[in-house]
Amino acid sequence: MPDRNRILVLDFGSQTTQLIARRVRELQVYSEIQPCTWPLGKVRAWNPGGIILSGGPASVYAEGAPTVDRALFDLGVPVLGICYGLQLMTYLLGGRVAKAERREYGPASIVVDQPFGPFVRLRAGERLDVWMSHGDRVEALAPGFAAIATTDNSPYAAVTERARKLYGVQFHPEVVHTPRGRELLEAFVIDVCRVQPTWTPASFAETEVVRLREQIGKRRVLCGLSGGVDSTVVAALLHRAVGAQSTSIFVDNGLLRHGEVDDVLSATRAAGLNIDVVDARARFLERLAGVVDPEEKRKRIGREFIAVFEEEAARLGHFDFLAQGTLYPDVIESTSFKGPSAVIKSHHNVGGLPERMKLALIEPLRELFKDEVRRVGAELGLPASILRRQPFPGPGLAVRILGDVTPERLEIVRGADAIVQDEIRAAGLWEKIWQSFAVLLPVQTVGVMGDERTYENAVVVRAVESEDGMTADWARLDAPLLARISSRIINEVRGVNRVAYDISSKPPATIEWE
Repeated sequence: MPDRNRILVLDFGSQTTQLIARRVRELQVYSEIQPCTWPLGKVRAWNPGGIILSGGPASVYAEGAPTVDRALFDLGVPVLGICYGLQLMTYLLGGRVAKAERREYGPASIVVDQPFGPFVRLRAGERLDVWMSHGDRVEALAPGFAAIATTDNSPYAAVTERARKLYGVQFHPEVVHTPRGRELLEAFVIDVCRVQPTWTPASFAETEVVRLREQIGKRRVLCGLSGGVDSTVVAALLHRAVGAQSTSIFVDNGLLRHGEVDDVLSATRAAGLNIDVVDARARFLERLAGVVDPEEKRKRIGREFIAVFEEEAARLGHFDFLAQGTLYPDVIESTSFKGPSAVIKSHHNVGGLPERMKLALIEPLRELFKDEVRRVGAELGLPASILRRQPFPGPGLAVRILGDVTPERLEIVRGADAIVQDEIRAAGLWEKIWQSFAVLLPVQTVGVMGDERTYENAVVVRAVESEDGMTADWARLDAPLLARISSRIINEVRGVNRVAYDISSKPPATIEWE
């Protein structure tokens, strides 16, 4: 039976489900997200120390609403329902849930009546600021349940059935807008579930190396290396696990930043990895000629990557696996695999892979976030020059050029991007900012240069701050820095006469423009 020192998160479609897993992992406890449709038998076999039911956009009483097997609550495992999770627990066990007369979205204040479950470290009568997001509420408790916290709007802001260690909260402890949310989750995970905090980047690396050895055996694996943090950590894990059975391929697809090939080779070889470079610039640009739809761009790039990998595999000998650096944010934006959440866009390494692919996928980082991957990389001894690289999309500059991708337009965005990188570094902001780059718009604007009318391209500068890429806020760059970036782009990049700065956050926007 697997180790019980882990928490299972069942996803009902909330856009903050991944934050629950993050907060639990910050407690050095491994957590994994599975769809709410995961069969009860698999839940039992996974043997969690505790289960958390996420929020979700549905109403529990609506036809077709996501649900779970009622027997989940009789597994003898502590369960915490968050928002929709609380309402579903109530509904399935005999309580009543209805549309609230007054919806609650945003900050609220709760009063702890009984310090049980998530509130075990608090005092009766203590008041907490929390974040609400719900249009339904519990109207009547299920048999055996009691209220343990209230708000002015709801007598059942938190509930418990102590005999089976079932708990529910109407608010979201996982978001930063619930200031003591981490403390509440820690009380549930450590005090109620009695899970030991043993999961660390070092333990993940050690466990993953063993798992990879077992999965690969005596076979060979081809690693798709972009030079970014994620794929380089995968390459390092494979190198430690199976050594020479792993070969890393770096594809120069013509969609890379200025000096990218030399930078990647220098950094990865310094890390002791052997890299083969494939010059595929012409074929990628040929596949993208005339393509303006962003989804089609991503899918064509994904298919061409696989075609290159398969050709290289045939040239270098037989391979059984393709390894790549897919992360959880890639998965949650690309597919509803993790529950009934909305598809945002396809990632080249998630939604863009062809079904006919002959190589079996290995994605050792699929359940991790970027900051976790960086810590794993540090445990593997990777240099800071790799670990501090800003995230770069798999489709490269193709998704930073709105419209047709041509050699001329690539040179424009590549030159503008290099100036953005240079100025951000010079300002000492490289490690503070999550991503900073330039985007080329499919429009031309009127300008004046040297007393002459111009009709040239517009470039948008994008810089965001984030913790994991799932949410992001635009970076408040100071005016002199923005002025320098704008002036240099207009003066040094031929074909640009206008620069704008993107001040939208994620959500509602995404970080990349396509």
